[in-house]
Amino acid sequence: MTFAPLVTLNNGVTIPQLGLGVYKVTDDEAITAVGSALDAGYRHIDTATLYDNEVGVGRAVASSSVPRDEIFVTTKVFQDRHGYDEARRSFDDSLARLGLDYVDLFLIHWPAPRQNLYVETWRALEKIQADGLARSIGVSNFHPHHLERLANETSVVPSVNQIELHPWLPQTEVRAYNDQHAIVTEAWSPLARGRVLDNPVLDALAAKHGRTPAQVVLRWHIQLGNVVIPKSVTPSRIASNIDVFDFALDADDLAAIASLESGERTGRDPDLVD
Repeated sequence: MTFAPLVTLNNGVTIPQLGLGVYKVTDDEAITAVGSALDAGYRHIDTATLYDNEVGVGRAVASSSVPRDEIFVTTKVFQDRHGYDEARRSFDDSLARLGLDYVDLFLIHWPAPRQNLYVETWRALEKIQADGLARSIGVSNFHPHHLERLANETSVVPSVNQIELHPWLPQTEVRAYNDQHAIVTEAWSPLARGRVLDNPVLDALAAKHGRTPAQVVLRWHIQLGNVVIPKSVTPSRIASNIDVFDFALDADDLAAIASLESGERTGRDPDLVD
């Protein structure tokens, strides 16, 4: 069994550096996938209201032999529930579906800047954390200018900024901002939904290290300092994805992966999401 190292957030809470993402996974699939992940050594599960599988995630956590306080659970408020009161109600709904007394991390899923409500929503997250219902709070898909507005108008610095990040889109500017402000960068779509893996550069690196292309990319994330949440419902792949802590990429390997940058996204630019 492999366990991911822990990364310390800016409020002292620790988060496992590699976890399981469950985007586009049904409730029933989530029960099985989360159970397989916990058996493989995962201690970090990332869900969201949007994913419609919080019930399945919660059932898997409840039925596991792993104690609740050893499992880091993240969920998120979607932009259709922005605003102070709506975000509080959304959180309460998520907690009920999960069947938990608290979550370890609660995120604003998208800034939805044209609604102009993410600051008000953030204030709701501050209250949720102050009440002890979320151990940490953070954001997802925030550009530096969104984070700057939070810094200027609110009092709590996000612990995490979860963003699309993979070799095509290394997000150098956002990662630099996060680093400068003690915000941990977390990568969603870390393998560009698998599309980045069909590449001769990664094939060569996989052959060099006796690994899969996916393991090479996940190791790249780890060495950049990212928290990473690859998605899978296949037990063998779930186990393979966490098996990345016993090899290292050298400077030439990292340079080769850097050459893959194209700016291509698998999702939308956060400034364009309503």
